[in-house]
Amino acid sequence: MNCKQLNTVNLEEVLLSLGHLPKKQNEKEAWFLNPFATENQASFKLDKRQNIWYLYSEGVGGNNIDFLKKYFNYSINEILSWASEKNFSSFHQQAKIEKPNYQITEVAEIQNWNLKKYLYERGLSQRSFKFLKEIKFTINNKKLYAVGFENLSGGWELRNSFYKGSIVKKDISIIRNNSNQIFVFEGFTDAMSFIELEDIFDKDILVLNSISMLENAKKYLQNYTDIFLFMDNDNAGLKCKNDILLSFPEAKDCSKIYKKYKDFNEYFIAERHNLLAGSD
Repeated sequence: MNCKQLNTVNLEEVLLSLGHLPKKQNEKEAWFLNPFATENQASFKLDKRQNIWYLYSEGVGGNNIDFLKKYFNYSINEILSWASEKNFSSFHQQAKIEKPNYQITEVAEIQNWNLKKYLYERGLSQRSFKFLKEIKFTINNKKLYAVGFENLSGGWELRNSFYKGSIVKKDISIIRNNSNQIFVFEGFTDAMSFIELEDIFDKDILVLNSISMLENAKKYLQNYTDIFLFMDNDNAGLKCKNDILLSFPEAKDCSKIYKKYKDFNEYFIAERHNLLAGSD
């Protein structure tokens, strides 16, 4: 599914899949409570004929892509991955399967200085490197390289100073140490930050790689007696955390540890800086 195809899906069906029901509607339009915040009066208008939305309480609107970007705080790739898992009835899958526009040309240990510099800037050291790879790839014949973190389906989360994306198949990642405890993170830099802080790393780690992978993650979480959640401190992270807590009420929310920061990596960088400054 691409952006143009996703925007043909009925937005009403998207809203229903996320648990949002209209407060009033007719043939032309439907009104919902604000999906992005708490409110008592419906100010979110869906134009059924044009399949666009407008939120009067905030003065913003747009198409399906605009809605999902604001709702989840996702990248375009993450939005398309989420939507492809939903099998919306209003989307008629094209018979022709498009050829991927990417190609992996090399998977190796991290040697490129620019990639090492990127990781150092995220507070990470050689201790994290064994969990990561240097990926050389092309997109539309453009040669690129990035830090790669592999998922369970053989796909890769890719990061460098100017690129954030994924190739092959989207999935969760798990680092196993045969523990009955599992620590859950949204992104791999958060997970690597946790590993950097551990004197002895002997826990299992699950990285969502995208909140759209939450249902996949739940299948693995049910195998653990202790679940520790390190979700981002934003709306998408809050929704994800609450969803997990509904399924696993005994899971422990650890976000208070870094409540002043967007995510665990940002907290880790700040704490590391404070420690280094204090040692001067």
